[in-house]
Amino acid sequence: MTNDKTLIQMIWGIALVAAGIGIFFAMPQKVVQLQQMQVSSFFINFTRFSFYLIAVLLIGGGARKIYENYQKRDSK
Repeated sequence: MTNDKTLIQMIWGIALVAAGIGIFFAMPQKVVQLQQMQVSSFFINFTRFSFYLIAVLLIGGGARKIYENYQKRDSK
């Protein structure tokens, strides 16, 4: 059972990393949309900072989850 749980956790980590990378690729398009809506520059910069921070946290958390579960899988 623990081997299945480790595999599921590794897949979840990969999904987190993929979501973080997806934010990095989608963000420039969203900023252009915000600029077309004539939103204030403060709001654009705050939104950009917030989403990039979320992306970094997703990638970091996913990478950590992958690393830890890979270590568990190798030790068995």
